[in-house]
Amino acid sequence: MTTIVDYGAGNLRSVQNTLDEIGVGYVVTSNWREVKSAERIILPGVGHFGHMMASIDRLQLRTPLLDRLHEGIPFLGICVGLQCLFERSEEAPGVSGLGFFPGVVKRFSGEARIPHMGWNSLARLKEARLLDGLDLEPFVYFAHTYYAPLFDATVAACTYLQPYTALLEQENVCAVQFHPEKSGSVGLRVIRNFLEIPKCSLSELSRVLT
Repeated sequence: MTTIVDYGAGNLRSVQNTLDEIGVGYVVTSNWREVKSAERIILPGVGHFGHMMASIDRLQLRTPLLDRLHEGIPFLGICVGLQCLFERSEEAPGVSGLGFFPGVVKRFSGEARIPHMGWNSLARLKEARLLDGLDLEPFVYFAHTYYAPLFDATVAACTYLQPYTALLEQENVCAVQFHPEKSGSVGLRVIRNFLEIPKCSLSELSRVLT
């Protein structure tokens, strides 16, 4: 069963509609006890980094989320659900993210229109399980003002003013800056691929974390 974490994100219904179309079972919850026992987690994200983290802390979800990440449960973060995996964001100075990955989420700067909204192609940098069965450079839908720089777990990038992390994967932890729930058939395949990722064994996790 897939657990969708409800902390008040605006795209929650769209994610539910995607899972309904695929035909898989899921639960929607803001209860930390249910998150702590989740078998598979989707963390949607639309809105402000600071507001998201405030809601996560108010609902006592920070520790259960981090526990499940470290216990090997398949996890998918979407948009701000990707950004919250980092230590901080320029969108909310002084607010701590989950800190699963080191680094700071940055704001776009330059001559192009901000926010970055619309369809853009992905550039694969490494093998990406979420992109299995898709074209080499599939088009997906973005809507964001902040981005995560490229780093070791980046498996696909997009370029808008500068290259940034569009998709990251590290063992059981996956996250996308784009919106699969708004990316048509490509987005459906991304979600299907995530649903096929198995839980990581303790030996796999120890290899990554040591």
